Amino acid sequence: MFGRKKEKRELYTFEDLTRFPMVFYKTIGEDLYSERDKNLLRRYLLRFYLVLGFLNFNAYVVGEIAYFIVHISSTTTLLEATAVAPCIGFSFMSDFKQFGLTVNRKILVKLLDDLSELFPITKQQQEAYNVAYYDRHMNRVMWLFTILCMTYTSSFSFYPAIKSTIKYYFMGSEIFERNYGFHILFPYDAETDITIYWISYWGLAHCAYVAGVSYVCVDLLLITTVTQLTMHFNYMADTLEAYNGDDHTEDENIKFAQNLVVYHSRALDLSEEVNNIFSFTILWNFIAASLVICFAGFQITASNVEDIVLYFIFFSASLVQVFVVCYYGDEMISSSSRIGHSAFNHNWLPCSSKYKQIMRYIIMRSQKPASIRPPTFPPISFNTFMKVISMSYQFFALLRTTYYG
Repeated sequence: MFGRKKEKRELYTFEDLTRFPMVFYKTIGEDLYSERDKNLLRRYLLRFYLVLGFLNFNAYVVGEIAYFIVHISSTTTLLEATAVAPCIGFSFMSDFKQFGLTVNRKILVKLLDDLSELFPITKQQQEAYNVAYYDRHMNRVMWLFTILCMTYTSSFSFYPAIKSTIKYYFMGSEIFERNYGFHILFPYDAETDITIYWISYWGLAHCAYVAGVSYVCVDLLLITTVTQLTMHFNYMADTLEAYNGDDHTEDENIKFAQNLVVYHSRALDLSEEVNNIFSFTILWNFIAASLVICFAGFQITASNVEDIVLYFIFFSASLVQVFVVCYYGDEMISSSSRIGHSAFNHNWLPCSSKYKQIMRYIIMRSQKPASIRPPTFPPISFNTFMKVISMSYQFFALLRTTYYG
């Protein structure tokens, strides 16, 4: 039984490649297809849960900002102020991402519907498109990215309670320390009364969960849309490179070329929709990520061992998030650029002048590859990752000079 090999899945559906972010998003009440849900009670309950979660989340963010303002004014409390700064940046990114998704909800749903129409259905088509590889690769990235980001929110949320529990019940501490995972300026006494403490504590834990899920899921939706566009671009490039015009009639060659132009044009239109939906969100994401990486890195160099571990997880999660976005932006550019190379490299010499003219058009169109272009940033690629890291280091150097100077 243990030696039996895992059976290969016969067919994939479009929902298989989008299930991860869709299901995960629902855990905070966000359902992209809520308008199609015929169960009105479930639809309104999810919407109420989502709104309530974000009201709670932003109430705690206000408390973080108040704590930051109170402590930033003095150099003696600068370290405490910069400790909460990465959390504020992370919270802002979660809010911006959720706001961007809410504004572009209908466009995103339409994009997913269009991608669903293009998705290969038969077994032969899915083998040609290499769907199994893309599904496997995408899910590995999603799981790694999600686990790392949620580890950050979970470690900050639950570490104080776990530490206090161990010290009180197992190490003989006389008092149960009532600390919180995040620095919050509460408008009331949140530590004296045990009931108020635990209500506030679990409210903060849910706030962190909402922030983590909204932060992660928008990027997961970007990953799944770019993965499928990359799959289509690579399929076009492979099909074109393997095409031999000498094996077909003139009419067959022209029909093949015309169908390719239509397919290519539609994929480029969809990639432009991806850019319109995610580009502005990614701009704010990169700006905030630069500051988050800077402040988290500063805490690593100036804190105690416990905080170093927590902020190192935070630092790693922020780096991985920026890298993943840049990786998929680079994948979109390289896969769409391949089509022009394939058009030039395949056997077009025996074909007619009309066919060659169509290939020339495809090559010219591929000179401007599909990309995600945040305002003021170049198209997202590995070069963008280096630019964000450079910005973070500049902020970090300035902060170190201010603190130690």
